[in-house]
Amino acid sequence: MSWQLIALKLILILEKKLGTDTVWCSENSSQNTTMPFHLAKRNQMFPEGKDGSISQNESTSLGCNEPQQPTRTVNKNRIVIPCLGHFKEEYEKETKHYRNNSIRTSKYSLWSFVPRNLFEQFHRAANLYFLFIVLLNWVPVVEAFRKEITMIPLLVVLTIIAIKDGIEDYRKYRLDKKINNLVTQVYCRKEKAYTEKFWKDVKVGDFIRLACNEEIPADMVLLYSSDGDGICHIETSSLDGETNLKQRQVVKGYAEEDTEVDPETYTDRIECEPPNNDLNCFRGFIEHPNKERVGLSKENLLMRGCTIRNTEAVVGIVVYAGHETKAMLNNSGSRYKRSKLERKVNRDIIWCVLLLFMMCSVGAIGHGIWLNKYPDPPLFSSGKWLTPPLGGFLMFWTMIILLQVLIPISLYVSIEFVKLGHIYLIQNDIDLYHEPTDTRIQCGSLNIAEDLGQIKYIFSDKTGTLTENKMVFRRCSIAGQEYGHEENDKRLESCYEFELEDEEGGFFASQYSLKRPSRARFSRKSSAFIGGKSMSHMFRSFSAVGVPSMRQLAFSSPIETDVVPDPELENKFKKISKEHYGKFWTSETIPANLKISEFFIALSICNTVVVSVPDQRRLKRRWSSVARMPVLPRSDFKSTFSPQVATPTSLQPQSSEEMHSRKPATRPKPNVVHVQFPASLTSLGAESFESSASRATSRHDEMKSLHLTVSAPISIKRELSSDWEPMELSYEAESPDEAALVHAARAYQCTLKARNPDQVTVDVGPLGTLTFDMLHILPFDATRKRMSVVVKHPILNKIVMYTKGADSVIMNLLKKEQTGDQAASKDRRIERTQMHLNNYATKGLRTLCIAMKVISNEEYEEWLKGHLEAESSIESREEMLLASAERLENNLTLLGATGIEDRLQEGVPETIEDLQKAGISIWMLTGDKHETAINIAHSCKLLELTDELFILKSDSLDDCEKQMDCIFKKITKDVHPKKHSVKFLEGLSSSAVNRPSLGCALVLEGPTLEFALHERIRRKFLKLTACVQTVICCRATPLQKSRVVRLVQKELKVMTLAIGDGANDVSMIQVADIGIGISGQEGMQAVLASDFAVSQFRHLKKLLFVHGHWCYTRLANMILYFFYKNLAYVNLLFWYQFFCGFSGTPMTDYWSLIFFNLLYTSIPPIIYGILDKDLSAETLLLHPELYKASQKNEPYGSLPFALNLADAFYQSLVCFAISYFTYRNSAIDLYSFGTPLNTSMFFIILLHLVIESKSLNWIHFTILGMSILLYFSITMVLGATCVTCNPQGNPYWVIQRQLANLKFYLVCLISVVVALLPRYMVRVIQNTVCPSPLMEARLQQRKKLITEVEVSEPLRT
Repeated sequence: MSWQLIALKLILILEKKLGTDTVWCSENSSQNTTMPFHLAKRNQMFPEGKDGSISQNESTSLGCNEPQQPTRTVNKNRIVIPCLGHFKEEYEKETKHYRNNSIRTSKYSLWSFVPRNLFEQFHRAANLYFLFIVLLNWVPVVEAFRKEITMIPLLVVLTIIAIKDGIEDYRKYRLDKKINNLVTQVYCRKEKAYTEKFWKDVKVGDFIRLACNEEIPADMVLLYSSDGDGICHIETSSLDGETNLKQRQVVKGYAEEDTEVDPETYTDRIECEPPNNDLNCFRGFIEHPNKERVGLSKENLLMRGCTIRNTEAVVGIVVYAGHETKAMLNNSGSRYKRSKLERKVNRDIIWCVLLLFMMCSVGAIGHGIWLNKYPDPPLFSSGKWLTPPLGGFLMFWTMIILLQVLIPISLYVSIEFVKLGHIYLIQNDIDLYHEPTDTRIQCGSLNIAEDLGQIKYIFSDKTGTLTENKMVFRRCSIAGQEYGHEENDKRLESCYEFELEDEEGGFFASQYSLKRPSRARFSRKSSAFIGGKSMSHMFRSFSAVGVPSMRQLAFSSPIETDVVPDPELENKFKKISKEHYGKFWTSETIPANLKISEFFIALSICNTVVVSVPDQRRLKRRWSSVARMPVLPRSDFKSTFSPQVATPTSLQPQSSEEMHSRKPATRPKPNVVHVQFPASLTSLGAESFESSASRATSRHDEMKSLHLTVSAPISIKRELSSDWEPMELSYEAESPDEAALVHAARAYQCTLKARNPDQVTVDVGPLGTLTFDMLHILPFDATRKRMSVVVKHPILNKIVMYTKGADSVIMNLLKKEQTGDQAASKDRRIERTQMHLNNYATKGLRTLCIAMKVISNEEYEEWLKGHLEAESSIESREEMLLASAERLENNLTLLGATGIEDRLQEGVPETIEDLQKAGISIWMLTGDKHETAINIAHSCKLLELTDELFILKSDSLDDCEKQMDCIFKKITKDVHPKKHSVKFLEGLSSSAVNRPSLGCALVLEGPTLEFALHERIRRKFLKLTACVQTVICCRATPLQKSRVVRLVQKELKVMTLAIGDGANDVSMIQVADIGIGISGQEGMQAVLASDFAVSQFRHLKKLLFVHGHWCYTRLANMILYFFYKNLAYVNLLFWYQFFCGFSGTPMTDYWSLIFFNLLYTSIPPIIYGILDKDLSAETLLLHPELYKASQKNEPYGSLPFALNLADAFYQSLVCFAISYFTYRNSAIDLYSFGTPLNTSMFFIILLHLVIESKSLNWIHFTILGMSILLYFSITMVLGATCVTCNPQGNPYWVIQRQLANLKFYLVCLISVVVALLPRYMVRVIQNTVCPSPLMEARLQQRKKLITEVEVSEPLRT
């Protein structure tokens, strides 16, 4: 068999074992990020399913331009049938062979731990090198040490890493066991009933029954829900971090059944796609015995890890289990990125290897010359004498063994400890803690913290990253007329002012009361980490002792939910009646007054908002039949969720008056924290924690009082009451835009009352309660950039489609009118609406267009045929559904437009200004319009008012290239012809680019960006971006964002950072060298995919300027020190070879050689690497320019590395020379000569560290003292006991005799002073004559500290 075939087999074996963890293309790796909370950060390999399906991340290779590894394609879909009598034969053939629900994320077993861990550790080149040294020392002719001694360093390193890996894997094993032994209700055929089974025993095809608040054990298709409308609410926070409830619905045909599905009478079969990791898609169909097929989608799938909410009971059939579930397939394990500093260390180790070979070659040549000069064998050689060439060759390998310490084996272990110390300091920084949301910084990658100090490009999302992602309804335009909502503006201004005053009020103040007299004051510094817990933790502990914990609703702050209606628009809306619709029945156009009502109806129903009860108990897991809490009977359950509680299942259509007059039944209840939702703004009230306040008589007074009065929840009251006051309405939206629009419609008495898969109930004030039959939902996607709902209009009795989306899309889908006055009037309304949209965008508002379409029965029936075919398709379902939606979404009638404000986060302008001062280029990559993006860029100081904007907008590749050339010429000639220079060579890099002295920025949109990223002109695009201060990419897709980051990273060879908060930012976060996720209001997808997660954009400033600078300088200096100390000590052995005939003989015992680097000098550099601080955090934040030092690799460049090695040669030479000339021609023995050498070099190395340390405290001195004590204690013990432990030598009592000799102390003292004097003098000259910016800042910091001490001393006296 040829070597090619052998290599191919090895590749296939590795692919089978590791292919499922390999991400071949990072551009689409966003689908690999979301993972369950309790499954996050595990290293799991997903083997193939036994059905032949590939359970690896199939979609990760999509979009890759690189050739892919050959993979096995599977056309076979998954067949799911239960293990019942009439299905038994088919079950044995198909479903039985699928994987069960048991999971295993641990890598090792008891028997495989040692061999597998050793196999993994020897993948590291340094370990292989030292293994080679150990084996080489077993060759007798080149042996330099005792065989056992040379194994000690390698064994110590391998043992430490193995213990660490073993502890981590044991934790995974315990968690796996805990999860596998959870209990759920599975239908048992023998007992004809649901019985308890462990999760690990669940199989594909099993029927599972779950109660409210239970966690879903496997992916299953929903066949029954106790809800009358066939819906089930789930919470997906463990998957994507979103706490808002999602609706799932029973498969069509099962929802109409009144009784629970009976597994014994189940006769259908399910065919679905093979297991994959796409959380947003599920393709399949359920086939009835008559061959009728019903399509299955993600709306019918309950995924493992989610939690049942607001539903008494559900029943489903398992389709994916264990490692084939979507949750586990998204568990790609912890990310591993190699830092730039680590890559440089590997290169420098290669230089050290070359230096080692040179030194060994010198030894080999010298030994050959010695043998040639003295051909007669000495007496002790026993007649065994080698020829000079052979002796030189063997001596080369002996010198390799002797000088092996030149390659620092302990460096890698020390780096790991130092990085863990850095992460600990970052995670416990109180300034990176956000108390209102009770979130601290999260570190997902533990090995790239030092890269935070070298960032040159930042790519930032806009919404939720620079802004708060709190959508506030500000303006709207209906039928071409704008409504400004001035009173609402006044309310928002007063809210903003109050928020600024209330920032000191702590967590309670921000969450429970906006009434100033009752605010609880807490100092952030003192309360954030009381007992290791924040104030929100204190509240949770209060909930745990009897008060149900309130599930925090997203997008529910008073700023977002309280909307003051525009008086003019409100009056027009109130005058609309059903009689006005009578004219619409015979007219082809919609009258202007009806556009108002249809506009608000569209805002209310064109969404996926869930009307629910947010007060849910947390996750309920059942561990065993004894310990678990009993499931409530149906009667008790219904009494708990009584009709008074407004859940989607209990809400019935009713008018506003009925909602006001209806009194909830009172019944005893323990102390509760609950939320009450008034039906309208006119009934808003507020009660403080202490007592009930007087009701406001007018809306204006209510808004000025600013009690905690919100909608969804409208009023949050913390009472100790014995009565239960049910919540009337609570809105849970998947995006803040939807929530803002629903609350805006509610302010005009157009209230969303209930929603189920078949109907939506809206209370339209003047029209009464309307129930719309929900026919179809065409969800939003990045391609269409719009969402539509198809309903049966209860007044018009026609099929109507409501659509909302981006104006750039909706305007192109409007119905074209014939020529005439009517068409001209419509065109004027569209033009005015477009003018309003442009005005909104200029003010920084997010814009949406609202439209509708009345569909004839014939058109709907024709469209429905194709749509049903697309829904029941498995292959190419997305493409078919997209085409189906586009067939219907045309000839729209424009209703109006909305302008929603998204405020900047606190501290964003100051942070961006300081980042730019630090020499960091900031690019904004957003999906918004360029007018909105430009406005936000001005607000956050990304752009100055004096900056010149160059907008790149083209329709073709050639046109884009011409515009680039034109803009480049204009910048270089008109803006700054003399001061700007750009070197655009084949090897384009950031160092070749000089930034412009005058401000200018480049703005381009998605279509143009696609041209700019084309291979033909992308380098020209980079050349243009190098001439401007910032780049703003608008209407950018997630894939375009990642391509931009990769282009800059690859071509400019710079360190990049991407920061975002949503799922659309995941791809660029993963591509960048550093990915930062913001834990905002759009779930946790970005956080789970990131290397670091913060709660506010302003935290980026301290993370980079302080921790980035500290981590880089500390680790860089420690690495340099490691190279220095190893080379300095090894050189003592090297210099001695010139005086022993290059025989490879050491002048000290083997144990001292081994322990010197392994014990005596190992701990101080680790403490130095963790705690050394050249500048305080205040100084680094005050002077952003200091960040440029780490950007330019000043602490660890080629010159510092070379000087460090030269200093090591000098110090070792001085140390050896002083001892040699002191003891020359004396009768001193070998080890008595080596002892002062060892001791002198020991103190030189330690004091060298003291000179290099920028800050010294008691910890440093304690560690130094312990190292000195350790050195002398071990050396003296060996000297007193080691008689025969070092063959061919005897260190017995050597150190004791030397310590009694005065010459020993003089040699050590003179050697230390002479060796360290040049370095000390160089540091003095650098700090005084030519100080660096960092040193100048240190001197200023020191002067300031001295001044403060001098001022404080008289005050004390």
